[in-house]
Amino acid sequence: MSAPERRSPDAAGRASGPGPSAGRSAPAVQVGMAADPIRYASVWEDADLLCRALAPVARRARLLSIASAGDNALALLTLDPSRVVAVDMNPAQLACLELRMAAFAGLKDADLAPFLGVGDDPRRRARYDGLRTRLGPEARAFWDARPAELGLGAIHAGRFERFLRFFGARVLPVLQPGPWRLALCSLDDPAAQASLYSRRWDHPAWRAFFRVFFSRRVMGAFGRDPAFFSQVDGAVGERILARTRQALSALPAASNPYLQYIVGGNFTPSALPLYLRPGARALIRRRLGRLRLFQGRIQDAPGGPFSGFNLSDLFEYLPPAGFVDVYAALARAARPGARLAWWNLLLNRSCPLPAARVRRLAGQARSLHARDKAWFYGSFELDEVRA
Repeated sequence: MSAPERRSPDAAGRASGPGPSAGRSAPAVQVGMAADPIRYASVWEDADLLCRALAPVARRARLLSIASAGDNALALLTLDPSRVVAVDMNPAQLACLELRMAAFAGLKDADLAPFLGVGDDPRRRARYDGLRTRLGPEARAFWDARPAELGLGAIHAGRFERFLRFFGARVLPVLQPGPWRLALCSLDDPAAQASLYSRRWDHPAWRAFFRVFFSRRVMGAFGRDPAFFSQVDGAVGERILARTRQALSALPAASNPYLQYIVGGNFTPSALPLYLRPGARALIRRRLGRLRLFQGRIQDAPGGPFSGFNLSDLFEYLPPAGFVDVYAALARAARPGARLAWWNLLLNRSCPLPAARVRRLAGQARSLHARDKAWFYGSFELDEVRA
């Protein structure tokens, strides 16, 4: 596999032409890449839900996706699209996706998940040395400067993952003794989980510490960027606690990769994100050539019109007027019948365009959200662009 195509943004965030270092010298690109932080080294949105939402419009079609760390952009390849364009403003996030693509192309199936960080792999650094030439110059410089993160496993290298692993390793054991944690994580029976949660987990210290740890102030300092809460009013920790209580009591735990990571510090062989599951890996490997990377604003992404949009929780970070502008631009880049899918964490962002232009698939969205394994989101939204 050759290095993925990438277009770089100019100062305004618009595409400045083909090539990894378009408009900038290679040394400047490498220095900039080395300084960029990884916010998310894994994607914390349920790819199963996303693929069910976009499957009706995805086959042999063009899809547009927020890149983040790349998990869900890769998962979309299982739907057999003709093209997936993965977009991010942060080049560090695109470097995460490039490393995954290189690993899919250059490693044996049994080595893929361990190299990325699922379980132990004492040869991670050596495997990276064999993959370096498959990366573009920007991504190669980025990962060359991060030997410690590579040694730990790339899926753990983000700011948010460090926050969650600290919670699982240092905070949770104080609040929930080992037998209670293991018991919950081994269950796929909602009735048994609800009973265990109410009897053992749901005590005053758990509720108090949870509210503090997942408060706006603590998450802003150590997990998510504080700017991501700029549009949010009210208590954050209490809302996430309520969703956690419902999820741990109602959603199967043993097969939930996001719960397993938060509680145990890693995914497990029986609870993997979609893109790492045995049934998906061969499909993704065969279709890697259909994935393109673009650094810049999502409304400037090339390759449209698109039939499906994975918008992550993009609208959470935009002021109301910016949300309307970006949504309208994406609707203009959509084919008739296209679907736009996104999550709301703490804000309520729903279709701002007239019903004659876009139809809300509210019933389908609610049904999908009821099974969302990444339970902390307040809602899932799914819209259809009319002809």
